[in-house]
Amino acid sequence: MLIDLHTHTYPLSWDSQLSPDELVDRSKQAGLDGIVLSEHDWAWQPEDVAALAQRHNFLVLHGIEVNTDDGHILVVGPRRYTYGMHHTHELARLVAEADGVMWAAHPNRRHHPWYWESEKEWEDAIARGERNEAYGLVAALEVANGRYSPRENLVSQRIAERLGMPGTAGTDSHRIEDIGKSATYFDRTITSAAELVEELRAGRCWPVDLTGGGVSTDPRFHRPPADLAAEVHALAERRAAYLAARPR
Repeated sequence: MLIDLHTHTYPLSWDSQLSPDELVDRSKQAGLDGIVLSEHDWAWQPEDVAALAQRHNFLVLHGIEVNTDDGHILVVGPRRYTYGMHHTHELARLVAEADGVMWAAHPNRRHHPWYWESEKEWEDAIARGERNEAYGLVAALEVANGRYSPRENLVSQRIAERLGMPGTAGTDSHRIEDIGKSATYFDRTITSAAELVEELRAGRCWPVDLTGGGVSTDPRFHRPPADLAAEVHALAERRAAYLAARPR
């Protein structure tokens, strides 16, 4: 399945030019199997999400993009925005209470080289990402954001690689032309938020650049892997090695 894990619609996201119906129609046309509604610091009513999904016979799930002290965090689980969510540890507590999951949106926005042509600046940027406490609380990092260039997404990819963490993809759609550029692949059927939470927690996901190079220059991300289970296992081993080597 291909699911866009990062979308925005008007009016719940003030900066979006998309209506919910436009988002779903275009996502279906792009060959996607589902979307997550992730408005800025705002939550859809569950009955409205269900009505939208039923109206289009399409998988529509409820999420929130939370602006925290440590960057933007995407969550599935909580059904409303609660004051205090801007503190990442409080957000993690609320997500755990809701039996949900959280992953970091566009890490490159917060951690990027000041001088793009300098290898030292790239290393410093990745090191800053490595020190971000939020990344120890999330299940994955968004490494193929459809609104960022391949070079900008490469920052996120390198941070995820350093940490040995799974990557996700989403369009971060605000306009009709954003839709269909990237999505996250799952090899298990997902029909509910609970099933999405389970797969993301387990790292059974893969970022896909549906443009074939316009979002990521890494050919690994231009299509789903032939064996996702093997990729997940290898990544889990890298994550374990990273954590074991990290100074305590």
